[in-house]
Amino acid sequence: MSSAAWMERATKVIPGGVNSPVRAYGAVGGVAPFIRKGEGAYLFDEDHHRYIDYVGSWGPMILGHNHPDVREAVMRAAQEGLSFGAPTEREVLLAEFITKLMPNIEMIRFVSSGTEAAMSALRLARGFTGRNKIVKFEGCYHGHVDALLVSAGSGLLTFNAPSSPGIPSAVTAETLVLPYNNLEAVKEAFAQYGEDIACIIVEPVAGNMNCVPPVPGFLEGLRAVCDAHQSLLIFDEVMTGFRVHPHSAQGLYDIKPDLTLLAKIIGGGMPVGAFGGKKEIMMHLSPAGKVYQAGTLSGNPLGMAAGLATLTLTQTPHFYDSIFKATTMLMDGLTELAAAHGLPFFTHSVGAMFGFYFYEGPQITNLSEVKLADETLFKQFFHGLLEEGVYLAPSAFEAGFVSKAHDTEIIATTLEAAERVMKKMNGKAA
Repeated sequence: MSSAAWMERATKVIPGGVNSPVRAYGAVGGVAPFIRKGEGAYLFDEDHHRYIDYVGSWGPMILGHNHPDVREAVMRAAQEGLSFGAPTEREVLLAEFITKLMPNIEMIRFVSSGTEAAMSALRLARGFTGRNKIVKFEGCYHGHVDALLVSAGSGLLTFNAPSSPGIPSAVTAETLVLPYNNLEAVKEAFAQYGEDIACIIVEPVAGNMNCVPPVPGFLEGLRAVCDAHQSLLIFDEVMTGFRVHPHSAQGLYDIKPDLTLLAKIIGGGMPVGAFGGKKEIMMHLSPAGKVYQAGTLSGNPLGMAAGLATLTLTQTPHFYDSIFKATTMLMDGLTELAAAHGLPFFTHSVGAMFGFYFYEGPQITNLSEVKLADETLFKQFFHGLLEEGVYLAPSAFEAGFVSKAHDTEIIATTLEAAERVMKKMNGKAA
């Protein structure tokens, strides 16, 4: 059956036809391809189309799709059982691996998603500090946690919904929302509420209002403010973890958060999340402490196997060099093509994570500036590339991802497709 036929069936039994809103094509129009399989840098849909994929399951597939080592690891684990609800050696091995690569994480607790990690870390921060207020930033998305679903990015930004029905105002009353990259606003908030603020939670590189890196001094300033007020600093590295640097964003920027959220790459494509940090904080978790958190499928053996296999391969010599080079090649190439065809264009990239905007600049540092980008041009570009066999996120407000499977030939093919699309866009503009 075609993707259109599958979508027709899906909408009868699944709200909107999708199990996560960001998969819908409401922001760009058209019907979302139903994916049949993935291999390397490619996706294949039910209509027998092949796409060069820059979504990568929204970040986890840093090795590319269906890597044989990861597949074999999962198959071996599956032969022994799918779930036990009891401790296994793989949980310990993956925990040891992560804490070795990220020394700011002294202890870790596995969960099943990034949302669950964020929810649990907030509870732990409040339980540890005895405070209730939290600080988050406009355009940063930390999962669909009630207290954090205020001026969030990702699908909420795409569909222009700054909050959600079903969340009592009392739940978000303790959430202070500030502009990303605005350290002065943070200092003002702490001057007024500092004794009541349990934590700051931040994407060290924002990836849910497209890709927005921190300006120099911003993350350092957050660390200093938290230290001055005995608040905790939480890095949401669900997206940036092991993607922007071998030791994640905190390694790249040399900042020491108190707690860190992880998911995506640490599960190698399986539903795995985690939160971890300083031992003195983590020991407040049940059963060691009184802050309760639990999960039936936490530490699932298949997810642990996929995560171990994936992280092991990312730590091979020169692994990141080629991916970072490919990302730079893609962004530089698109910038040159846009200039040649008279299109406003601006890019950001950090490691193997990128964003582009149909926008003149001179900079994009926060949500207000992101919203100035031309969404109509993005839609033209998105559909043009889709027809050319290049798969992007169906939103102008989502970051893109490059994998180890994206070699220079694939990047060159992508740029050739982009040139054909931009040439048509330029013609329409003229």
